[in-house]
Amino acid sequence: MPRHSHLLHPAALCAALLGAPALAQTTLPEVRVTDEAERTGAQLRLPAQTASHTGLSIQDLPASVDGVSAEQMRERGDVGLVEAVTRTVGLTSSSTPGNGGLSFGSRGFVGVNSVGVAEDGVPASVAAGTTSYPGDIWGYERIEVLRGPASLMYGSGTMGATINAVRKQPSRTFGIEALAAGGSDATGRLGLGATGPLGPVASYRLDVYGQRSDGERAMGDARSAKFMGTLRLEPTRDLQLDLIADRSLQKPARYFGTPGLDGRVVEALRGENYNTADSIVRYEEDRLRARLRWRASEAVTVRNELFHFESDRHWRNIEAYAYDPAAGTVARSDYLEILHDVAQTGNRFGLDLALGRHQVALGWEISRTKFRNSSNSPYRGASVVSAFDPQHGGWISPDPTLPRYDTELRQNAFYVEDAWKLSDQWLLLAGLRRDLYAFERRELVSGTPFDKDLGGTSARLGVTYKLDPRTSLYAQYSQGHDPVTTMLSLNLANRDFRLSEGRQVEAGVKQQLADNLGEWTLAVYHIRKDDIVTRDPSRPAISIQGGSQSSKGVELGGVLRASAALRLEGNLSYTDARFGTLLEAGGDRAGNRPLGVARTTANLWAHYRVGAWQASAGVRNVGKRFANNANTTELPSYTLLDAALHWQFDANTTLSLIARNLTDRFYVHSSYGSQFLVGPGRQFELAAQLRF
Repeated sequence: MPRHSHLLHPAALCAALLGAPALAQTTLPEVRVTDEAERTGAQLRLPAQTASHTGLSIQDLPASVDGVSAEQMRERGDVGLVEAVTRTVGLTSSSTPGNGGLSFGSRGFVGVNSVGVAEDGVPASVAAGTTSYPGDIWGYERIEVLRGPASLMYGSGTMGATINAVRKQPSRTFGIEALAAGGSDATGRLGLGATGPLGPVASYRLDVYGQRSDGERAMGDARSAKFMGTLRLEPTRDLQLDLIADRSLQKPARYFGTPGLDGRVVEALRGENYNTADSIVRYEEDRLRARLRWRASEAVTVRNELFHFESDRHWRNIEAYAYDPAAGTVARSDYLEILHDVAQTGNRFGLDLALGRHQVALGWEISRTKFRNSSNSPYRGASVVSAFDPQHGGWISPDPTLPRYDTELRQNAFYVEDAWKLSDQWLLLAGLRRDLYAFERRELVSGTPFDKDLGGTSARLGVTYKLDPRTSLYAQYSQGHDPVTTMLSLNLANRDFRLSEGRQVEAGVKQQLADNLGEWTLAVYHIRKDDIVTRDPSRPAISIQGGSQSSKGVELGGVLRASAALRLEGNLSYTDARFGTLLEAGGDRAGNRPLGVARTTANLWAHYRVGAWQASAGVRNVGKRFANNANTTELPSYTLLDAALHWQFDANTTLSLIARNLTDRFYVHSSYGSQFLVGPGRQFELAAQLRF
């Protein structure tokens, strides 16, 4: 593609498609979560829309897909996307206020450059190590996770996994759902969702949601609100157009961690916050999409999606704290003010072909993302406050906040995928994708502007064998790529680096139990990623590509309907991750575990229903992690107990009492620099949910 390709071609194509007549008389297939799957937590019969363009079910797909439905999230009392998705197998959170709150670890790879986030299959752009949307689960039918390299579907930055939030769809049947909840720390939540017909060819889906909390410490207050709207037009039985408009505003807690001492968190300081009183953390998102699906014939379906996203983020905080136990003080530094302005416009075109035993998907994706970074670099400023009675004061910096640089990233991606049903028992899935990136950076204060071209090839080859209609064996090979740093913020220091490449082999079993008693899955895998940045052994001051890391592990998950009243859900993962080659300024890290990786995770939920009452209890365990690649600072393992009691007051109303961290366990969920982010203590919430 020419370096300066723009969006006129796909936009013109979209316009042409919008005017295309419908030739066939078959109804468009609508992807919906079945009532049985919602009620039992079963998912193998659902379409694997997060993991393939070919329409395969999760049962038939030779890859690992896990997820949680809206009903499961309601049962468990989940509120945020982080809460919901970290109950899936092997997924942990590394979220902080500095990375947008949506950073995760999976299969030995951690961070926004290795675990992607998407909505309805459209990946979120990552700017300067930050992803902030979507933050909560209201308005979503399902949250799914494709584990392992996902570059075939989502491009670069998805070596460990990709999380995909699937929206609730418009319906021609009128319906309303509402939520009102309140609880500990002056927490309040309100939600409203509505769907229904608009005349003979249109339907809509509207979701409005807001929440607030005072938090457990000073500057721990949080606020958020959002609007999600979809207008669906179906002028014929074969043509469907969705017009989508969303707006979101998040003001999360301004808490950047609790100081440590000798590599351990100081538990006595868990209730303190050393940020400034006028600190700011703010994420604002505006998103527009036009999504077309036209079934031209029994064999041909055309897909097109035009989108424009804007993100405005603002941080103004004191972000580094050092505890002096002898003096009883905390020294504060790193007075940061940073602003991100991101605008992304793109188009995704796809063609689905049903050719006998082949289901083929072809696609072309193109986007242009512009990013402006403003800051008060070099972030000078210092102060000392009492450790136990801090006077927070105001934010003052000797350095002005100025626009520092502009970048632009243009992406073209081409893919082909083929699901070939060799027989009733055998299925072969093959896919290939090529991503081309053109990057430009322009300095606004000082520095050297530059351009950079990058490219990566992704592939997947998998086979599924059905032992019987309910049991599948599968194996696959896949390859993908990650950037060495966020592509939108490349600088001169990493200008000459190419994309890091990774390869995975995986095998597994998927089985649905007889009589709808449940299902279970087992996966084993090995991933190796090369060309990570390391130090030159002969010139330690120079960074080069040549490092490597790998992981191997086992993942087990399942749902069991033990009786008519009792349902069990659980998963377990083991990950052996280590660096093969990595030299850092502090020494050789070969054999060490990458930071943020837990060797084991486990989740178990039990739901017991008697008449109009249901009791749910869940246990989550996260194994020990390290806060650095030197493996000198630990994030201790922890186990949390959650519970919920639901009463179905009438056919339309459910009242719930929810308890989170019921044992009030003190734990650290992530780290930020030398600080430790302490998780919330015991919390209670009363909620009422209405459905009409």
